[in-house]
Amino acid sequence: MIDLYTWTTPNGRKVSILLEELGVPYIAHPIDISKDEQFAPDFLKIAPNNRIPAIVDQETGTHLMETGAIMLYLAKKYDRFQAEGDEYWHMVEWLMWQMGGLGPMLGQVHHFVKYNAGKSAYAEERYSKEAKRLYKVLNTRLEGREFVVGEGTGTYTIADMAIWPWVSRYEWQQIDLAEFPNVRTWYKNIAQRPAVKRGYDVPKYVSDIPTA
Repeated sequence: MIDLYTWTTPNGRKVSILLEELGVPYIAHPIDISKDEQFAPDFLKIAPNNRIPAIVDQETGTHLMETGAIMLYLAKKYDRFQAEGDEYWHMVEWLMWQMGGLGPMLGQVHHFVKYNAGKSAYAEERYSKEAKRLYKVLNTRLEGREFVVGEGTGTYTIADMAIWPWVSRYEWQQIDLAEFPNVRTWYKNIAQRPAVKRGYDVPKYVSDIPTA
């Protein structure tokens, strides 16, 4: 059994989607970041950085924070949604791309463009421009690929699951997916997966998955 401490954010949805895809038993514990519940002492013991999501594996006693570490751990434990051979490192490469680039930069777009519009024209322009650059990088990567790892039909991996929830907030980022047709096709295909639909609503339903 996995205890998942999470909220309705792209980072939280990465792990709930993976757990739903794995089909393993888990319990979702809501950590309402709008109420600063991530700073509670009990949660701090699990996630010293005060960020969701985090997990506790009841079978091993392992507790982990940081989505990249969590996803690699779960993929290895259950031996699923990993690429093989040399493609394994391409999977890690794109997972790190999401963690180091796409997620942080789109998060800044959310902060300056959606929630604090008009307060800093410089920040809005800087992060919006970077968001479009990153979408272009992903669009190029998906040329002739169904998923970000592998050629052709490729392999659906934790890299896709990490990237997809951030793209699902394309409206917050004022991104028109029609400008990135490969991303749009990839996004729509993954959005139709039953496990993705279930994982999107963890720990609670907020809204339907945006349709591109």
